Amino acid sequence: MALLQISEPGAGPDPHQRRVAVGIDLGTTHSLVAAIRHGLPECLPDAAGRVLLPSAVRYLEGGKRAIGYTALAAQAEDPENTIVSVKRLMGRRLADIAGREKLPYRFEDRPGMVAIATPVAGEKTPVEVSAEILAALRQRAEDTFDAELYGAVITVPAYFDDAQRQATKDAAKLAGLNVLRLLNEPTAAAVAYGLDKQSEGTFLIYDLGGGTFDVSILRLSRGVFEVLATAGDTHLGGDDFDAALAKHAFDTWGLTRALSPTGQANLHAAARSAKEQLTTMDTATIKVNWGCGFDSSLDVSREQFTALTQPLVDRTLTAVKRALRDARVKPDEIDGVVLVGGATRMPHVRSALLAHFGKPPLADMNPDEVVALGAAIQADQLAGNSKTGDEHLLLDVIPLSLGLETMGGLVEKIIPRNSTIPVAKAQEFTTFKDGQTAMALHVVQGERELVADCRSLARFELRGIPPMVAGAARIRVTFQVDADGLLSVSATETTSDVRADIVVKPSYGLGDGEIASMLQSAFAAAGSDMQARALAEARVDATALIAALGNAVEADRALLSDSEHAALASQIAHLRQLTEGGDHRAIVRATEALNVASTEFAGRRMDRAVREALAGRTIDSIEKIV
Repeated sequence: MALLQISEPGAGPDPHQRRVAVGIDLGTTHSLVAAIRHGLPECLPDAAGRVLLPSAVRYLEGGKRAIGYTALAAQAEDPENTIVSVKRLMGRRLADIAGREKLPYRFEDRPGMVAIATPVAGEKTPVEVSAEILAALRQRAEDTFDAELYGAVITVPAYFDDAQRQATKDAAKLAGLNVLRLLNEPTAAAVAYGLDKQSEGTFLIYDLGGGTFDVSILRLSRGVFEVLATAGDTHLGGDDFDAALAKHAFDTWGLTRALSPTGQANLHAAARSAKEQLTTMDTATIKVNWGCGFDSSLDVSREQFTALTQPLVDRTLTAVKRALRDARVKPDEIDGVVLVGGATRMPHVRSALLAHFGKPPLADMNPDEVVALGAAIQADQLAGNSKTGDEHLLLDVIPLSLGLETMGGLVEKIIPRNSTIPVAKAQEFTTFKDGQTAMALHVVQGERELVADCRSLARFELRGIPPMVAGAARIRVTFQVDADGLLSVSATETTSDVRADIVVKPSYGLGDGEIASMLQSAFAAAGSDMQARALAEARVDATALIAALGNAVEADRALLSDSEHAALASQIAHLRQLTEGGDHRAIVRATEALNVASTEFAGRRMDRAVREALAGRTIDSIEKIV
């Protein structure tokens, strides 16, 4: 009897109308995409079964590029065209990264955002590089579901400021993604952990990734995830541990000259490998082949590595203490410390947390995957796929205070840091001079008291104020922060109702014109991308058919005459030869022809299988089976 798929009223969306939404962890070292499948969140693998995608993009001649493992493998030989750790550059100017980032690139301080000068592709912004990674993840998801995506939740470090968040949204737009929400990484981890473990209580999320560090304190209760406080450092991550180890080797070997980009990439790759080995081993070797038959090696013990990098661990604990203080929570009131990020595998990181909290951190979920899984859960809910009663509420916070410049270059904070978002707050200001008919508003972000020490986000003007004596006008300025942590500001003169407003587009983000230009460039390359994709798909289908027919012929050669066997063998050889070429249409035609030619053989195999299955059975016994 056939079954109809029927949903009870209120039991969730029509299963046939389910929207495909994913969670994306855009990481410094690796990136992942996850989705709800069969009712559970899971990370989506590539064709080789790998869920991690190295956050690496290599630009090649002719406008081509390699992304992921292929790009990473070429980092040492082609470092100037292979971009890694680009997340650390999102929304940054040259002044922001000077002396902080030890990356083997030549930077250009373009208006708004730093750019990376590549020999083969010219200048590339961090937004463009990140868009390549996001597009690869989008394609992986669409291949998995054989459908277009409704949207994505993309995670960002909790301590990303407005400029960095806007840069992330720009990259997603460029990659063709509909951003349902930007979600703080620690909050995503808490969603995954809380829903998976059905836990309630107060948790500290310790997120040490490849390039950023975040700590958030959340209270989980009856499906409500309330962020109490957040702190962190967008210039601290696993890359810095690699750099400390690389510097130790450089100094020990007595090298005096600055390394070439290739030498620097080789040294950092060797240091990263040694760091990973020291997670499970007592000693590791940093070995670098400099070329020309000359190489260097250095044995490093876990104790040495701990001593070298303990200052970095201490920096994370400083942020931990600040978050505890802001949340008004004592260490013994924390029910669990959740580890996020691959760098949390380092033993001395876990030892430091054990010593500080008096209990071992919770490490039973994969720290590389937990953020993407939490984002997938949130994406599924925002897409409207959750069943009634399964919804959860996220009460996130803004990491840095938002305010206005006032006379004397001072900052008047309108929304203090750790305010729950979404949020709207207003404050009244007045004019400084008699007859003043306009007011310039300067929006800033940061914790310092002087504008010069904070980050400028936007400037706009309120014009048409009725002339009054100084101090008589009443200018009401309203700040609104949405669920993504992005800001809009409006100003109204209350007596005349004159109004001006702005959706804050940070001066470090890309302008709409630049986004449009990049999209046009992406569209221009769409044809070649589609051809490459069609060729790959045709090769996969052809290879699968060749393998299946080969097995069938080997098993049932007796069902073919010599002439039929020779004809099939010839077509198989022809198709195999075509798969080595680049004409996807020819491969498709040959695949279809081979399918047609083998139809009679497939029918004979089916008839033989049915006869063997029915041999020796009576009609009555067959009717009972049916």
